[in-house]
Amino acid sequence: MTAAGELVKLSRQSNGDTFRAAVVGLGALGVITRITLDIQPTYQVRQYVYENLPLSQMQAHFDAIQAAGYSVSLFTDWQKQRLNEVWIKSRVGDGAPFAAQPEFFGATLAKRNLHPIAELSAENCTDQMGVPGPWYERLPHFRMGFTPSAGKELQTEYLLPRRNAVDAILAVERLRDQITPHLMISEIRTIAADDLWMSTVYQRPSIAIHFTWKQDWPAVRRVLPLIEKELSPFQPRPHWGKLFTVPPAELRSRYARLPEFRQLAAKYDPKGKFRNDFLDTNLFS
Repeated sequence: MTAAGELVKLSRQSNGDTFRAAVVGLGALGVITRITLDIQPTYQVRQYVYENLPLSQMQAHFDAIQAAGYSVSLFTDWQKQRLNEVWIKSRVGDGAPFAAQPEFFGATLAKRNLHPIAELSAENCTDQMGVPGPWYERLPHFRMGFTPSAGKELQTEYLLPRRNAVDAILAVERLRDQITPHLMISEIRTIAADDLWMSTVYQRPSIAIHFTWKQDWPAVRRVLPLIEKELSPFQPRPHWGKLFTVPPAELRSRYARLPEFRQLAAKYDPKGKFRNDFLDTNLFS
């Protein structure tokens, strides 16, 4: 629904670029009232967790590690030259299944369910140890109806070109002693590119480096510019819904279709009814 109250229906088939602009509309184009989803047949997933992957093994075998499953997440506190946990999720019946060996690139197979944050109980986490289950009970790290992660936290995430994955991880690791005092855990994963104008992975196969912070915004606000400076050679795009301090001019430069997106916003919302301080600062100023 546009600012004028007009209902507009967009689809891939009929509206091309306008559809690709609106999917990640950041609230700037109007109110979404209905969505039609593409779906696929349901499927089963198993997940295994490994502990203490040496940083050197990640550096030497990043692509092989990420290719080990349908979804692979690396969790780290950035200390001790290792990644604390590797979560490998594999579709059941989708080609050759993941063969869970006692060792995986120097990491050891967990003998019990684990939480990404070592100090917390795994009771809120989805089943591990290779127990098969429906996709919606395995692809999330946390069970539906239970507290995700730590529950009380701040979050930051940067999306960078996958080709720069190892260099970006090592750049952050160099800041370990500044980061860890304020951190609960970091997650590293890869994401396929898409064609949505304002998406953080627009036309760019990406690596996501996520930070779950303690609830201390003044401290986090001081450390974010250090991380962003280290990652700046790789043109990171921060997650729109999480915390960042990237200057607006830099942020805008990383979205090639932003000028056209702004034109579309002017068409559907000429008086800026859907604007807010965040949008004005980062996209429209």
